Amino acid sequence: MALYSAGVEYGLHCLALLVDNKGDSREASARALAELQGVPPELLAKVFTKLAKANLVVATEGVRGGFQLARPAEEITVLDVVQAIDGQKDIFECRQIRERCALFSDSPPDWSTAGTCSIHSVMLTAQKRMEEALAQQTILDIARRVGRKVPPDFGDQIDGWINARKLIAREG
Repeated sequence: MALYSAGVEYGLHCLALLVDNKGDSREASARALAELQGVPPELLAKVFTKLAKANLVVATEGVRGGFQLARPAEEITVLDVVQAIDGQKDIFECRQIRERCALFSDSPPDWSTAGTCSIHSVMLTAQKRMEEALAQQTILDIARRVGRKVPPDFGDQIDGWINARKLIAREG
């Protein structure tokens, strides 16, 4: 089972599409981004609501409006996006098994419950390191990685596709 929801993946892909690999911002509607990526528009609308509430994107006005990044892509971390969409998630829930040893009868000795559980401590360290790793990666980092893989004109194709959807929305 995945730790993070599909919404996190959708959100990260969308934010990466709202910036080119140079860091220049784009504007697009959630519906256009859903159509572009083949993801459910209803779910993406909920994702963008959470991203806007976290001040990661801002809505633009008008019939051709949509969303754009609320601040530079190099200032929005993957951890920001994860927490905006899924909230703070613990990777481990300590069930205090150390208190249940059959040798303790009904009353575990103080030494058995003193301090943080050793296993929980390991998991807390793992969570901290994972969050640090997510905090070190930005939307611009992701966009640049994608930019190294795609053909040079792919960004122009994305812009053309999004602009065509804006015209359709304005005329429709």
